[in-house]
Amino acid sequence: MPAVKRTAVAVASAALLMPSLLVAPAAHAADRSLKSDDEPKPPARMSSVGGERLAKAGTQMNPAAGVPVLPKELSARSWIVADAESGEVLASHNAHWRLAPASTLKMLFADTVLPRLPKEQVYTVKPADLAGVGSGSSTVGVKENLPYSVRDLWLGVFLNSGNDAVHVLSAMNGGVPKTVADMNAHARELQAVDTNVVSPDGYDAPRQVSSAYDLTLIARSGMQKADFREYASTVRAKFPGEQGEGGKRGSFEIQNTNRLMTGEGVTPYRGIAGVKNGNTTHAGATFTGVAQRGEKVLLVTVMNPQSDESQAVYQETARLFDWGFQAAGKVKPVGELVAPKNVDLGAAKPAPPAPKARATQPPTRLAAVEDGSSGAGIALAVAGGALVALAGAVFLVNRKWPVPALSRRRQP
Repeated sequence: MPAVKRTAVAVASAALLMPSLLVAPAAHAADRSLKSDDEPKPPARMSSVGGERLAKAGTQMNPAAGVPVLPKELSARSWIVADAESGEVLASHNAHWRLAPASTLKMLFADTVLPRLPKEQVYTVKPADLAGVGSGSSTVGVKENLPYSVRDLWLGVFLNSGNDAVHVLSAMNGGVPKTVADMNAHARELQAVDTNVVSPDGYDAPRQVSSAYDLTLIARSGMQKADFREYASTVRAKFPGEQGEGGKRGSFEIQNTNRLMTGEGVTPYRGIAGVKNGNTTHAGATFTGVAQRGEKVLLVTVMNPQSDESQAVYQETARLFDWGFQAAGKVKPVGELVAPKNVDLGAAKPAPPAPKARATQPPTRLAAVEDGSSGAGIALAVAGGALVALAGAVFLVNRKWPVPALSRRRQP
C-alpha cells in the first residue's frame, strides 16, 4: 500500500473516555491529548456483539494486580487485542466504531471468494475486468489479454494489495456486484454486523465501513484456511510479467506490504504471520495482524492512528501485541469474538497438542521458502539475526488453527 497517510491530527480522547469511565469504572484509559473539538467521535452506544463492554465508547480493560498497564502511546481511533484461539477480547478501544476499512477489507474478500476458485485455474484477463479499478488504486500489474493463475492473483491481492487482482478474481466469481453481495452475506454469517461492503477491494466509497471488532473476526475466520494463511504470511514472490520477444513471458518480484513482516521502516515483529494492512485518504492507516509467542496466538487490529509517529499503525500494533502477550492469562477479558452463525460449538472436540515451534527450519523446507511460497519465508526474508525470533511464524502457519470448533458446521 502507499505510505501512511493521515486524515486528521489527533483524537479527542477526553471526550471519548469520559462515557466509558462513567458507565464502566473498571475501564482503563490510555493517555491521549485533546487538540480539536471537531474530531469525529464514536457513538455513545455501539453494537453489543461480543459483549456489553464492547458496545461502550472508550477504552475497555480490566486492571488488576499483575496485569500490565496499557501502552500510553496509542492514538488510534479504534483498536482491539484478542486471543485468536479462545476468542477472548483482552482489551479494546471503540471496538465497534464503524470506520472506513481501506484494504483490510480484502480479508473479507479473500475469506469469501478464495474457497470458490481452484488455485491452479488459469484465466485470461478481459479489458472489462479492469475497467472498475479506482483511480490511484494500489495495483500489482495485471495486464489485459494475458493469462494468470488464481494463485498468482491471490499473491497479488495479499502482497501488493492489488485492486486489479481483486477485480479480476471478482469477475471470475460472477462480477463485482455479485461479489459485493457475497461478501455482505458472509459478513452477516460471521456476525460482522458493523461491516458494509460497497467495493470488494476496500477502495473508499460512501457507506463502506467495518470496525476493529469485525476485522478481527474476519481475520480469525480467514486464518482457518490453509491457503489464506499461506498467502497472508508470504513475504515475497514472483509475479508474471508481460510477454517479450518470441512470446517468452518474464516475471518480477513482489513484496508484502506488511512492514511488521518485512521490517521496512519498522522493527520486524517476532512471531508475526500476517494478515493485512490498508491505507486510503479517507480511512487513514489500518492494520490487522496475527502473531504467536509459544502456545499463545493473538490478533490485533488498529484503525486510523492520529499520531505523527512514523509508521504509527505498525508501531501501535506492536505495542498492543507486546501488552497482549504479557497480559494473556492475567487479565479478565472484556468480551469475546463470537462464532459464525452456522457453527456448532457444542460438537467441537479439544484440539490436539500442537508441536513445539522450532528455532531453525529443516532443510526440506528451505527450497520451498526461497521463492516466497511458504509462510516459513518470513524467517528468511528478514535480514540479520531474525531467524530464531520469527521461527514461531512457521509454527503458526502450519498448525491446525485456531480451533476445530470454528470449522465444524451443523449437520442438516
